[in-house]
Amino acid sequence: MRRFRLMRESLLAIFFVLSGLAGAASGQSAVPNLTADQWRADIRYLADELPKHHPNLFKWMKREDYDAAVKALADRAGTASGAENLVGMMRLVAMIHDGHTNLIPHDLFAAKVFPVTFYIFSDGLFIERASAENKDLVGARVIKVGVLSVDDAIMQLKGVTPADNEMGKLEYAPSFMVVPDILAGLKIIPDTSSLPLVIEQNGKQRTVELKPTVSFGETFRSIPAGWANLAGVKALYQKDPANNFWFEYLKDSKTMYVQQNAVLNKDGGETVAAFYKRVFDQVEANPVDKFILDLRFNNGGNNGLNRQVIIDIIRSKIDQRGKFFVITGRRTFSAAQNFVNELEKYTAAIFVGEPTSGHPNHFGDATAFTLPNSKFDVPTSSVWWQDVDPRDRRVWTAPELAADLSSEDYRLGRDPAMDVIMHYSPREGFRETMVAAADKGSNEITRVYREFRADPRHKYAETKTDMNRLGYVLLRQNKVREAITVFELNVESDPNSANVYDSVGDAYQAAGRKDDAIKAYEKALSIDPNYQSSRESLRKLKGN
Repeated sequence: MRRFRLMRESLLAIFFVLSGLAGAASGQSAVPNLTADQWRADIRYLADELPKHHPNLFKWMKREDYDAAVKALADRAGTASGAENLVGMMRLVAMIHDGHTNLIPHDLFAAKVFPVTFYIFSDGLFIERASAENKDLVGARVIKVGVLSVDDAIMQLKGVTPADNEMGKLEYAPSFMVVPDILAGLKIIPDTSSLPLVIEQNGKQRTVELKPTVSFGETFRSIPAGWANLAGVKALYQKDPANNFWFEYLKDSKTMYVQQNAVLNKDGGETVAAFYKRVFDQVEANPVDKFILDLRFNNGGNNGLNRQVIIDIIRSKIDQRGKFFVITGRRTFSAAQNFVNELEKYTAAIFVGEPTSGHPNHFGDATAFTLPNSKFDVPTSSVWWQDVDPRDRRVWTAPELAADLSSEDYRLGRDPAMDVIMHYSPREGFRETMVAAADKGSNEITRVYREFRADPRHKYAETKTDMNRLGYVLLRQNKVREAITVFELNVESDPNSANVYDSVGDAYQAAGRKDDAIKAYEKALSIDPNYQSSRESLRKLKGN
């Protein structure tokens, strides 16, 4: 069965294809000129159709929040500008937290946009590329966008960016920052004619103003002639990101590096299966100390192509912890997320880099409906992909070892993910480390846990599940004090989880701390009113 990432098929296809369309002139809005009643009708139609087409529109949001947003949007349709109505509808769709469901008007990307591209590095928002006349801006850190601070502007743009999670928003929100109508609709700029920026270079700040002069597709297909790029030196991972798949054997370090950028066969060319046969033929023919599978640019394709690759990996000599590494990032999505799920489940892979931009269990296979007046298409997921345990509500697959990219890394051609892998040395896992700490008491549990969390390599490490299991093991061993310490550290780390409060409530009960248990269960229910175990525990404690 073919599964395509609709962000790829809608958003990226717009970038690549629409550059040839005429579009609006510089400074001229590309938003359709509709009456208030027409906008209101589109808003109502959008709001009514989304629940009909989507398998479970309220999986990640509350129905009452959706209804309130629809009402507010319809109520202000008469006084809002066309751009404000448009971004209001985009925000409504983004509330679903489903990257396959989106509203991204084609005309906005066929029109002229500002001649730069932005990227959110670990040290801030930077101008990554710029047209020849703006090449002196490349490498500048952005301080202010229009009338807003950079943080406020990014927050506004994330609010209209369709994505499963924060990583997807990190990837695509900067793309919207060059689109005049989106910026105007969000009131980041007063009109579509220019984009004022406050930037910092060499420790000095200055204000610049950009005009919309290029087409979107022109800037995203490749670097246009004459454009400047922050990447002065290219790292290995930047060698061929447009290629569906390629590999290179690094003889000096006995490392096989494989980059797969799409879960797709090459058009009229090599299949994924044939490619991996070549890869593993080379693995068998050469000494391999490390095998690196780089999926950081892979945003989907046909998940039916994953199975044979998994089988080949399991059968190979590389499927060993400390030998097999998978790099993920903010573009790893859709069928690539399915691939990650299977790698996590069936292989000894160590994940490195950034979290994926997909939920492990996620929606997909979008079909579109069209709004009656604006004629905007709204691709909407039609399938729920239950790849992992149905209780798994992770927003992403987190890497065991974090490797965030800074602007200086990018400029100098350094790859933090490769650096982490090449310097990896085997050590006990988190679970084993915490079990050993628990034998030495609460103080050691706290010390070891906080030391683990303070290590930048563990920035994204998911510890909640292992800590929860350890806490209940300690309760069964009647080590109540240690169990409370474990559960309280979980609350400290993840204060928005109903589960962690429910668990610490169980430990308080075991310690005879009835009032504290009641407060913990009530907190769990304030986060998730349907959390049944907390509801039942409260009923028993209160005797009703």
